[in-house]
Amino acid sequence: MAMRSWLFVPGDSEKKLGKALATGADVLILDLEDSVAPDNKQAARDTARAWLSAHRQTVTDGKRVGRWVRINAIDTHLWRDDLLAVLPGAPDGIMLPKSSGPDAVQQLAAELYELEGRNGVVAGSTRILPLVSETAVAALTIPAYANASLPRLAGLTWGAEDLSAAIGATRKRDKAGVWTDTFRFVRAQTLLTAHARGVPAIDTLHADFSDAKGLKAAAEAARADGFAGMLAIHPAQVPVINQAFTPSEAEITEARAIVAAFAAQPGAGTLQIEGRMIDRPHLVLAKRVLGIES
Repeated sequence: MAMRSWLFVPGDSEKKLGKALATGADVLILDLEDSVAPDNKQAARDTARAWLSAHRQTVTDGKRVGRWVRINAIDTHLWRDDLLAVLPGAPDGIMLPKSSGPDAVQQLAAELYELEGRNGVVAGSTRILPLVSETAVAALTIPAYANASLPRLAGLTWGAEDLSAAIGATRKRDKAGVWTDTFRFVRAQTLLTAHARGVPAIDTLHADFSDAKGLKAAAEAARADGFAGMLAIHPAQVPVINQAFTPSEAEITEARAIVAAFAAQPGAGTLQIEGRMIDRPHLVLAKRVLGIES
């Protein structure tokens, strides 16, 4: 299943949920946290459960759409009620906000194990995507995800908004639009740890949803840097992200040529293609473009 675009949809908005499948997002994240006011939490749970139950096998334009839920943070009194409400709808996964480290993921996993059994959901099938950077302490634990026992871990993603508030940062980017040192450090840690773990790295959202040019640049940079996808907060961002994370015809043609060249000479360490030297790292990248397991 493609995981290029991860679109947040407020869990308490039947109108937005009703339009969500038409957005083209690879993954829909029904949000019970930041986009839902405190007084609407229970209504959001009920609405999210109903939507999940009605769309258990969601296929749009020939592709299966991921059905995820962002619960409230573990340091609140809300997260268990969130899980109790949505597990009957068998979501594909749970996004864990403000994850304080691998221990928080393990705590969530234990709770999921109990609820899967009660609701007839296949044990271990509910994956977890932690937001790993939303406090200073959390950001410092990112490398620990590489070796922790986390069989449900689906990937790693990060966020800048909560972290900036937590550390009192009045800016996240410099005048040129580049992440400042703290946020660049967190982003790099997320990317490297995800690859060390062998799970997808999902880049943070582009907060200005009206800035299509800036989003395009950010999404293209994210893919070039090694991210597998990107968060989105508005449906208009989805096609831009999907295009940025989809290999071009030229990339696919080149990747096929590299794979074919090494298949013809499997013992070679380096080869020439159209006057250019290629080696084994090029083969790894080519297989990734084509979605071939190494």
